[in-house]
Amino acid sequence: GKSAVTHAELEIHSLTAELESLKNPQGLGLSSHLDGLREENAKLKYRLNVLKRSLQEERSQCSKTMMNINQRLQEIFGEAIREACPDLENPPLAVTPNQQAKFGDYQCNSAMAMAQMMKSKGLKVNPRQIAENIQQNIPDNELIEKTEIAGPGFINVHLKRSFVSKLLTNLLLNGVQPPPLESKKKVVVDFSSPNIAKEMHVGHLRSTIIGDSMCRLFEFLGYDVLRLNHVGDWGTQFGMLIAHLQDKFPNYLTVSPPIGDLQAFYKESKKRFDEEEDFKKRAYQCVVKLQSKDPAFIKGWNLICDVSRNEFQKVYNCLDIQIIERGESFYQEKMTAVVKEFEAKGLVEMDEGRKIVFAPGQQIPLTVVKSDGGYTYDTSDLAALRHRLFDEKADIIIYVTDSGQGTHFQVVFAAAQMIGWYDPNVTRVEHAGFGVVLGEDKKKFKTRSGDTVRLMDLLDEGLKRSMDKLKEKDRDKVLSTEDLTKAQRSVAFGCIKYADLSHNRINDYVFSFDKMLDDRGNTAAYLLYAFTRIRSIARLANIDEAALRKAAETTEVLLEHDKEWKLGKCLLRFPEILQKILDDLLLHTLCDYLYELATTFTEFYDSCYCIEKDRQTGEVVKVNMWRMLLCDATAAIMAKGFDILGINPVSRM
Repeated sequence: GKSAVTHAELEIHSLTAELESLKNPQGLGLSSHLDGLREENAKLKYRLNVLKRSLQEERSQCSKTMMNINQRLQEIFGEAIREACPDLENPPLAVTPNQQAKFGDYQCNSAMAMAQMMKSKGLKVNPRQIAENIQQNIPDNELIEKTEIAGPGFINVHLKRSFVSKLLTNLLLNGVQPPPLESKKKVVVDFSSPNIAKEMHVGHLRSTIIGDSMCRLFEFLGYDVLRLNHVGDWGTQFGMLIAHLQDKFPNYLTVSPPIGDLQAFYKESKKRFDEEEDFKKRAYQCVVKLQSKDPAFIKGWNLICDVSRNEFQKVYNCLDIQIIERGESFYQEKMTAVVKEFEAKGLVEMDEGRKIVFAPGQQIPLTVVKSDGGYTYDTSDLAALRHRLFDEKADIIIYVTDSGQGTHFQVVFAAAQMIGWYDPNVTRVEHAGFGVVLGEDKKKFKTRSGDTVRLMDLLDEGLKRSMDKLKEKDRDKVLSTEDLTKAQRSVAFGCIKYADLSHNRINDYVFSFDKMLDDRGNTAAYLLYAFTRIRSIARLANIDEAALRKAAETTEVLLEHDKEWKLGKCLLRFPEILQKILDDLLLHTLCDYLYELATTFTEFYDSCYCIEKDRQTGEVVKVNMWRMLLCDATAAIMAKGFDILGINPVSRM
């Protein structure tokens, strides 16, 4: 299948080129010769269409992957638009799903924008006329039943039911497979990134959840993903921490110091640093010793980092996060070279003893060396970016931090482009920012006493609240202790993640346990219950995996009822939803889609019986197999959606 497709594509390419050359015969005045050419032309066109048609069939047959219908329609309309208006440079291509079923399934809205373009060139053309012209040039294809022109020039597209049915069968037989990748790109996602010796707070929670979900999306689509934890594990605060360690646990080199509460330890050393002059001096000397890699000081530094690491790991274990630690310390050696490189290219200016770099179009300079000779965040972020581009050979680099750091990254990226490290048209380097977490009072999220909320306390509270919710539903009466605990964790952590991911990350976000655990509306609680219900339909009808598998191979998925049709089309929009998120990195689109899928399923289930039971005995008398398959397909897409969001559904709830 695969090689035949590639072969056919090459042949189409060469035939198209041949046709083009026939369109412009250079100085051939002979009419008989032209007739021959015309005949040749007609034969070639015929052969080309045969090939194109077989290629389309090959595509839909041999593809185990899900087809992105929107993209396929864009290819078809793109071709029609080029034929209809060959003189228009880069004509706009707009295809969207239709909001109202009565107007068909998808809609091409290019005609109006094209009329605007022509108008700006002094050509007055009615958009409806353009739409008709496009409609007449739609190439032979496998998926469009018919098109209609509506209003000022909308082209409404009705899909072939048989085609949609075939795609659903494909989905059932092959599972949810990502669209084919042109090339396997390397992606680096820098997320979570808390600071050693400080509490992880809700800002880190957002970065961790959003970053993990982005990684899961890239991984599902087949990219090679490196998940990096850029922890703050270097800097002057380690001087005071090590000095305090030496005083409090003088034998720390031989006996592992029992630092139970690193927060308290940090506060004690900070207090001494602010109040005791000799301690402050010693702290500075410790920094120098640490930077010169003195073994005793490196050991102390490692001990402190380990205590913090264990704290972070508790959070990562709860939320099921995989991440590789590569902190600021990793880039220490690399910073000197970066400064030299900027100096060698004459891009460094002196400013009151500081070395600064101005990037084009940016008001604020980067400070690469402070007046005391020390490096800054600017230096380490440049070094990290350089390492990711040249050593990791990343094609895509994404930084998931709060929006407050947006300007900083903008300047860093501009400087990296200026020095020629990457070309933004080739390599995608992006800051995916997010808003702050607010309490229910819409003020900054704090404890009653005004402290930062500890993440582990927050996660424990979530577990407690989710158990209350399950008991309220009497789930503790029907589930085994083990199943109840699984459900508790699934709901608690699923709800915390989903509440975050279902909001546009750019906006500030109000953290509310009551809202996230409410099983009405667009919440994980609702979706997890809906999912469990869908999964249980087959179980209650005594239909096992093997029977579903056999049905998928032999039963056509009929889509005659309009609720079946609506559900079938909704399921097949999954690839275009993922494509959109790949473009804008906004994960709430996936949450909105899963919620729409769950409600569309409920409409279908309420109007189309899947199983008929005897009123008296409650025995199953009739099973509608293609509807059982639609249930199965819905569960498969929801499961994959949950997987990308990092939510772990359980079989019994």
